Amino acid sequence: MMLFPLENETFYVQHLLDDETNFLKVQSFSVGQQSGMGLEVYLKEAAVIDEKSSFARTYLVKSKKTNEIAAYFTLRNGLFTLKLAEDYFYTVPAVELSNFAVNSAFRSAHPEIEEIGSTVLADFVLPLVDFIRSFSGAAALYIYALPQERLIQHYTHMGFKRLAPEKEQFVHNHVKPKYDDGCIFMYQMLA
Repeated sequence: MMLFPLENETFYVQHLLDDETNFLKVQSFSVGQQSGMGLEVYLKEAAVIDEKSSFARTYLVKSKKTNEIAAYFTLRNGLFTLKLAEDYFYTVPAVELSNFAVNSAFRSAHPEIEEIGSTVLADFVLPLVDFIRSFSGAAALYIYALPQERLIQHYTHMGFKRLAPEKEQFVHNHVKPKYDDGCIFMYQMLA
């Protein structure tokens, strides 16, 4: 079993609501590109609401040296449905990585720390999802990625895959939330 906080040599993870100072610290979080502004707005304006309504859980990845927020991610339970034949559908129980962003201010202040996103996924997201799986069925982790080729390639490098176009469209038509409109469905099966 896993005990909090999760940590590695550089970072530790803290649940958003575990420290009242987090509410002030998230105000300095920034994303590097305009297309990611929704991730910044979510953290600053909607994450606490989702926490209190039990819609999602948000975790801050903080520097062990400075306690600055390096990244954050949000998890929620979910599923996706695949059409395998004309009248045959298969539902995959999963965990949605509904928000995932690196703090551009932290990245700029600490250029010596590389591959923050990959580190967060490998050292924190996947172990936490594995912990969730010990209590509830989940066969996959999925994300709706912003439609940027560089980002899609980065998620592919981190182990996410895309569906064939017709299957992706089926997922988009049946389970894609409105707030992810225009995003690309990607997933990885869990071991």
